[in-house]
Parts: sequence; structure tokens; C-alpha cells
Amino acid sequence: MKRDKNRENFQNAKKVIPGGVNSPVRAFKAVGAEPIFIEKAKGPYLYDSDANKYIDYCLSWGPMILGHANKVVLDDVKKVIDKGTSFGIPTKLETELAKMIVEAIDSVEKVRFVSSGTEAVMTAIRLARGCTGRDKIVKFAGCYHGHVDHMLVEAGSGAMTFGSPSSPGVPKDFTKHTIVLPYNDTESVKKAFDKYGDKIAAVIVEPVAGNMGVVLPKTGFLKAIRQHCTEKGSLLIFDEVITGFRVKYGSVQDVFGVEADLTCLGKIIGGGFPIGACCGRAEVMDNLSPEGSVYQAGTLSGNPVCVAAGIATLKSLKSQKPYDALARATEELCKSISQSLEEKNIPHSINRIASMFTLFFNPGPVTDYVSSARSDTRLYARYFTGMLKAGIYLPPSQFEACFISTEHRQKDFDKTIATVRKLVLK
Repeated sequence: MKRDKNRENFQNAKKVIPGGVNSPVRAFKAVGAEPIFIEKAKGPYLYDSDANKYIDYCLSWGPMILGHANKVVLDDVKKVIDKGTSFGIPTKLETELAKMIVEAIDSVEKVRFVSSGTEAVMTAIRLARGCTGRDKIVKFAGCYHGHVDHMLVEAGSGAMTFGSPSSPGVPKDFTKHTIVLPYNDTESVKKAFDKYGDKIAAVIVEPVAGNMGVVLPKTGFLKAIRQHCTEKGSLLIFDEVITGFRVKYGSVQDVFGVEADLTCLGKIIGGGFPIGACCGRAEVMDNLSPEGSVYQAGTLSGNPVCVAAGIATLKSLKSQKPYDALARATEELCKSISQSLEEKNIPHSINRIASMFTLFFNPGPVTDYVSSARSDTRLYARYFTGMLKAGIYLPPSQFEACFISTEHRQKDFDKTIATVRKLVLK
């Protein structure tokens, strides 16, 4: 594959953009490569500056469940763009999308739109603290909730620890109230509530982790968190920026039989445009300004173009009901990849739910941050590079999720599997 224009674009970008990218993982440093620059995308395919074509299993980190440049979505977006792109004033479209979300998720009665998943988490945390009058927040090691200061924390050496900043520029005072626990460790949740229960405003968790690779909750883990939150008057926040409307139409709360007090959404509800949402029970949501005293605002919140794309996407998902077919296709793809790696005697495991999965170069099981971190990142880098050269685009990090869309076809899966079989990884 030619890389001349991609390299030129990267060199030019580095002159005016830190690292040449606007989000760190895009720099491909984790896989020891240089980034590709995309010119266009259609269906399940990406096309870079050198006209190379890739089967895309990243899908803009999940939201393109209907594939790139979906005609239905684009048609509705174009209609709205002709009327204007931003008003900073309410539109009926905002209400329509909010109603769709309320109808889809039982625990949601009201929705506040924002412009990103990070902003949704920021709103949920502030709201939880405002409602409870408490400061402490519980999160889990390996779960990523955006680059909010008090969520950019790393765990200490103990099973239960207050977080310390994991990035320069985050004051220690911002994270001193954030308690970091091991994911899937029910006992650590109990200990935290035994010690700090009347001071914990909320527990925030990815019900299915997607940022240490896909890691599913153990049986009873989410229910235990729900029970402790209920008993101590703390709020339970589900960060479903990735899983919302990806695992099923609505929320994984139905899958695991656990209702959250607040749910953070993003990705798919914008149909590829930047959007987020903090939503939940009315008695909690009504504490937001102007109804209540917890302040939150944003000029581009509920942007008509983003909302229109979200409405079109959710309507398509509701009418097409693609989830069972996506899950079957993902399962078959994962089985075939695993079989190919077994034939090469490559230690690995694959975690999967619905249409999202992660191949860990790690015999597993991968159930938390510690076990995920044991993965062979050098081997993943060789795997990523080999697949990229063959025209298959994967997340440029071992610790991310792969996705499939309604536009992926058997020929795409066949090429992917054939490429895995040909790779020389040792």
C-alpha cells in the first residue's frame, strides 16, 4: 500500500496540531505506526489520502452502526442544514429525540442534551453531587469516562483507594474525592460503602466496559452496586456512551436487570455527529437549571444537525431491528478469528457482547483492568500493522473495542478471516 500522501499529511499536521492529531490514540503510537488520513467513507469502508481502501471495524469508535454515509441519515441531515446549522434556541427536534430515548429506556423520564460523552459524564457527576449534598464518587479502574478532571484518575496499590491524577494539569484536590475500585470486585464495593457510604454521592460504571477492551460484568456485580447505592442514598450512574443503542435498542439495563438513576449516552444517538446526553428519573433531572439549582449549559447542546442525525439513526434501528443479526455475525467472526489464532498457537481470548468485541493477546480470562493489562501489546501491534497493510482497519490500541455495522457483508468477514490466517505473528 502507498503511504506517501498519508505521511505528508501527518508531517503537515504536526506543525500546527499537537502530535498531529486531535485525540491521542489517533497518533498510532500504541501500535508503533503512523496514522492514516481519511478522505471519505461509505458503508463499512474507509478510503485514505493514498486511495487505500479499508474494511472498518472501528466505526468512529462505535457510532456508525448503520455504516458510513448512510443515505437515510444524510438525507435528513441535509434537510436540516438547509434551514440553518445552529440557533442556540430550542427546536422541536430536541423534544422528538428526547421522547425516543425516554420511550426506549425504562429508567429515563427526562433528557438533557450536551455535545459529547465527556460533557454528559461531567453533568451527571455534578448533578449527583448537587442532589445528594455529598462529594465522593466511586469509579472503577479501567473504565474511561472522558477527560473530566475528577475522572482522570489512576488507582493506587490497594483494593480500595482514592485516585491520584493520571495526567499533568489535574490538581490532586480534584481527584481526592474519587474512590477507585477494581472492576467486577463486589467485595471492594461493599467495603467502600461500609467505610464511606454516607459520603458517596454516586457510583459511575460502564455496565459493559469498553475502554480496557470489552469486559463484561460478572453475574451479580451490577446488582450489588445497585443495592448498596439504594441502601445508602447514593446515585447509580451508568456510562452507556458506548453501549447505549449499540447492544440493543435502548440500554443494557434491560439485559442485566439493573436500573440506573442517571444514564450517560452518546455515540449512536448522534448518528456520527457530536452529541451526548445525561438522562434519568424526573426527580433527579429536575434539579438541573433552570428547573433546579444545579447549573449546566452549552451553546451547541441539542444542535439541530446532530439531533436530526440521531433521530434518523434511531428510527432506522427501531424499524430494521438489526441487533440479532449483528450479534450472530459478530459471534461467527470472533469464532473464526479465534480458530485461526489457535492454529498458530497464539495465546488469546475474545470478549464479546452483541456487535462489539475485543481480541486480547492474552489467554484470559480478562475480567478487569489488571487482567486486561497482561495482554501482549507488542503482539497486538504486529497484528494491527499486518491487518492494516491488508486493508483492514482496527482500533490502534489493544485496549479498545471493535464494532460491526449493518453494512458489513460476508465478503468483508471472509477477507478478514483469510488475512488473520496469513499473518505471521511470531
